[in-house]
Order: sequence, then structure tokens, then C-alpha cells
Amino acid sequence: MASQAKNTKGSKNAEVTNDVLDGKTEGTAEKVNDAPIASDVTTKHATKKAAPGFRIEEDLLGEMEVPDEVYYGVHTLRAIDNYKISSTTINDVPEFIRGMVQVKKATALANRRLHTLPKDKCDAIVWACDQILDHGRCMDQFPIDVFQGGAGTSVNMNTNEVIANLALEHLGKPKGSYDIINPNDDVNMSQSTNDAYPTGFRLGVYEAMQELITRIDNLQFAFHAKGDEFTDILKMGRTQLQDAVPMTLGEEFQAFAHNLAEEQSVLRMASDRLKEVNLGATAIGTGLNTPAGYRYQVVAALSECTGLEIKSARDLIEATSDTGAYVLAHAAVKRTAMKLSKICNDLRLLSSGPRAGLNEINLPARAAGSSIMPAKVNPVIPEVVNQVCFKVFGNDLTVTMAAEAGQLQLNVMEPVIGQALFESIRILGNAAVTLQHKCVEGITANADVCRAYVDNSIGIVTYLNPFIGHHMGDVIGKEAAETGKSVRELVLEKGLMDEETLNQILSKENLMHPSFRGTLYLDN
Repeated sequence: MASQAKNTKGSKNAEVTNDVLDGKTEGTAEKVNDAPIASDVTTKHATKKAAPGFRIEEDLLGEMEVPDEVYYGVHTLRAIDNYKISSTTINDVPEFIRGMVQVKKATALANRRLHTLPKDKCDAIVWACDQILDHGRCMDQFPIDVFQGGAGTSVNMNTNEVIANLALEHLGKPKGSYDIINPNDDVNMSQSTNDAYPTGFRLGVYEAMQELITRIDNLQFAFHAKGDEFTDILKMGRTQLQDAVPMTLGEEFQAFAHNLAEEQSVLRMASDRLKEVNLGATAIGTGLNTPAGYRYQVVAALSECTGLEIKSARDLIEATSDTGAYVLAHAAVKRTAMKLSKICNDLRLLSSGPRAGLNEINLPARAAGSSIMPAKVNPVIPEVVNQVCFKVFGNDLTVTMAAEAGQLQLNVMEPVIGQALFESIRILGNAAVTLQHKCVEGITANADVCRAYVDNSIGIVTYLNPFIGHHMGDVIGKEAAETGKSVRELVLEKGLMDEETLNQILSKENLMHPSFRGTLYLDN
């Protein structure tokens, strides 16, 4: 009962036939994204022999037939049946899978070093983990919906089962031979879902955030490049959508770039908090059923497995119930989305027109704009990025509410926090790539339009304040607005400044790089 893989590069996806359901588990078959899944499974309690192509596995609720070709087991099958919520599964979150597997590898190494796990079992488990981490095997064997109850127990057991059966395969044993390597007793040794799942989750989010940082960095460089290209194009700056004072188009685009550079540092800071874990806490933070020294051994092993500087939380009881690091991580993602959405608003405004808008820049045409208005082209790329950012804002509220919903020693809402976090990181990263390649890199400037706005602007009267004073500037500005005359024309008409000085003040060089013209008082 494996769902169709979207991110595999090793293990063959296993299809489940309706034989599982026809009179054997007495269910029906449904499909999500064309991948067959079990539905309405009822458990057999006295099965002696599995049907051809199946094996029998048993849990607390009884026995079930599991297709021989899949590496997961009975716990995963029950989760597939219980949680038919969305079309997104853990298969679609490869970073999370890798994070969980890194936890299992580290725990096996720590248990071996503390002599609680035999060498042959440790070697087989580590081999299985490396098959997934290094070769991409079984990345299609996590078909559980991302929305689930149980505080992540289903994901933890799915991981335990896949690793156990891969290890058994390595030893030449049939899948399901849990008397040799057991998902609970061996792969999950010295762990609870309550420390293994959050640690794997944190590692997965950390990995995903590094990719987001890279994509934002690439977008930042694209804006920098445009800033350099537009460095000599004079234009009007605007505040409150009204003419302000001149600037260059290059400065405007450099500001976009610097805005995104600032967000990268915020994302890095937030992601670093994810490297503090509660592994070793087990059920509620007391370290129940772990050998002496395990907490420090397993964190050291996890650092080895990940290449990251992993730290143990100061208080494992607090860390087991706290989800503040996820709130901080998503807040950083939301903040980046907010900045990106504002930039897209600006791009849409600057490109408005072409005849009745600002028309200072041209965005690449990516689609015909209207089914009724000929020749209309819309800013579809900034628009889609805006919408992605709105979705991230909504996900941030989900994370906040789920984090607040924890009770006593555990927060069972981590799965929806994970769904929201991974989704926000993924779609915002995709939006950044789309904006870079489909929009920013192809932007061109209408330099003549930009300069015409400056020459006809009332805002340039601000440059004359040191010479004519603020009040006379008001007079000139008001008359210019009423008569349509230029600031230059009115200043000369009224004899407020000589033409040579006025030309110097209103020169392109001075408008781009203004020098101070006020009075300096050298008295004591």
C-alpha cells in the first residue's frame, strides 16, 4: 500500500493490489493521486497463513496482511487507513524522512557504544539508514498523510519499520522477521516518539531552511545585478504614493537586494535554534529506559551523522513539551514572505501602464493578460508570488495556534506544525526561484520616462530649501501644481536664484548624489 513516490531515486514504488481488500481485510480501495491505499481495514485475529504475496504482521490491535514488496509494516498500514485527509504524504517531504533516519542511525550508534545493542544489529540498522541517506532507497515507503493524530507516532513507527525491514534484507532474512530485528525493541531502542519525532522534524526543517536561504540569496543577487544595470537611471522616489525626491532606479533595486540579505541572516538565526534537541528525553523528558550516559552519547552521534553542531536541550522536560523553536522558524519564514510580497507590490506599481500608469520598468511578458482586452499583459509573476506569501501568512497562524495547544508534558499538534512549516518553506522557495528567473532577470527600464518624471516633478524643490527656504519652497510648489509650470521656470521667473547655481543644484549628478548646501556655523 505505497503511495506514488515523487522523490525517489532508489527503491521501486510498490503498488498494492485490491487483493489486500477482497475478502482478506474486508475493505475497499480508494485512490489519492492515482496511488491505491487501504480503506476501512478490519483486522484478522486468527490468521495462520498469509495469502500469496503477503506477510502477516501483528500489533496491539491484531494481525494484518502486508504486501511483501513494501518495507513498512502494520503500524504504517493502520495510519494509511486512519488518516485519509490530504493528498500530501511524508513521501513528499524528503527532508523530514532524512531527518528521522539520521535520528535512527545516531541512536543505533549510541546504543552500540553503550553496549545495549548487539554489534550485528547495530551494523544492519546503520547499513539500512545509509541506504536511505546515501542512495535514496525506500524514499517512497512513507505513504502516511501529513495530517495525523498521535503526536507523530505513525511517522516514527513508519521509519522504524522501513529501517528494520531494510536491515533484515541486508541480513538475508524475510521482511517482517521481527524476532531478528524489531522495529520497536531494536530500531526504536532508547527512544520515544516524543523525542525521536521532534528531533527528526527539527533536522528536516533545518535542511529545508538552508535551501530556502540559498534561493533567497540567488534572488538577492539578481536584484543586485539589476541595481548595477540601472545605476545611472534617475527617477522620482515616492512616499505615500506621492512624489518625494529623486533617486536612481539602481538604488531602488539595490534596496530590494539589501532587504533580502537581511532576511537571510534572520533565517539563519532561526534555523540555528533547531539544532537544540530533546533526544534522550524519551516519553516526557525523564530519560526513561535509557542507559547511563545515553543523552550525551546520542547527541554526539547525531552530530557525527549530520555534520551539524547538535546541542542537547538544557531541560529535557521543558524541551519535550515546548514548540517555541518552530514558532520562531516560521516567523522568520513569514517575515521573509512579507518582505518579498512588498517587493512584488512595488514591481507591479513601477510597471503599471503602459500608457496610464507609472511605466518606469517593463516586466517580462509571461502570459496573455485578458480574454476580452486585446494586447493586455499582466504582471502575473509578482501576482503569484504575492499569493504564495499570503498562504505563508495563514500558515503562520496555524503554527501559532498549534504551538499554543500543547498540554502538560507534550504538544500533540506537531504534525500540523510540520505540515505548515514544510509547505511554507517549499512554496516560498519555489516562489523565489520563479520571481528570479521569470521576472527579475528580464526586467528592463524606461529611462526616458523616469527622467521625464524628475524634470516635471515638484519634489525637486526640496533641493532648493537651503537657498530659498521652506516657505518659499511651498509657494513655488503650490504655484507649479496650479499652473503646470516647472520648478526651474518659476524660480528663475521670480529671481530667487541665478541660473548657473540652479543648474548646478538640479544637475543629474547632484540629483543622484546630493551634496550639502546649507550653512556651516564655525562659531563656538
